[in-house]
Amino acid sequence: MSTNGRLKNVVAIVTGGGSGFGESICHTFADEGGKIVVADISVENGERVTKDLLAKGHEAVFCRVDVAKSAEMGAMVKAALARFGRIDVMVNNAGMSHPNQPMLNVTEEFFDRLYQVNVKSIYLSAVHCVPVFRKQGSGSFINIGSTASVRPRPGLSWYNGSKGAVTMITKSLAVELAPEKIRANQINPSIADTPLLTTFMGAADTPEARARFVASIPLGRLCRPTDVANAALFFADPASEFVTGVCMEVDGGRCV
Repeated sequence: MSTNGRLKNVVAIVTGGGSGFGESICHTFADEGGKIVVADISVENGERVTKDLLAKGHEAVFCRVDVAKSAEMGAMVKAALARFGRIDVMVNNAGMSHPNQPMLNVTEEFFDRLYQVNVKSIYLSAVHCVPVFRKQGSGSFINIGSTASVRPRPGLSWYNGSKGAVTMITKSLAVELAPEKIRANQINPSIADTPLLTTFMGAADTPEARARFVASIPLGRLCRPTDVANAALFFADPASEFVTGVCMEVDGGRCV
């Protein structure tokens, strides 16, 4: 159990905390003394991560949430306050993508859900967290974007657009809320070794498919969940209190 650390007594909500980037963020934050709300639409995954954190002696609670639904986001925030008494960091990590394919093959129904999960969720996190942050006199949003908003790949047009929206929202939150000591920053990972890997590839996970994508990354490997978690740790750390509106590529140099 961490009694010290860079995030001692910092309370963080991590959406999509049951797998991939979110799972790694939960563990990294907890190892640094953070108190974690593992939020995920999957009960199985969310409870598994929470159980792992508790087994390590960390403070954690699971909350099942669909990030596209206001009532559920509101209930999540209330649950966090009931358990820990405050919220310091809101990590908007939950996201989805359509499989890599021609843009007109994506259905309107899927497009709507994509923007609900990737974009509306950021709006809802502001609706429910900003009043809490204002009352506390501080708070921090960490939004997980994508290099898709900086250097889009063909076949992911609507996903690229959703992450472009996240980038502008992050910067807008930063400038509008800065006078109230509320920060907003973003992490843009490149293609990563997570459950969404084959979705982004639009193909089976084979050595040949991986090699094709790795070839576009100067540092010569896929992004790892720990890479994103370590960047999120910097933004969550009170030592970064003068950093806001930053959209950091964690991409092995792909966007250079």
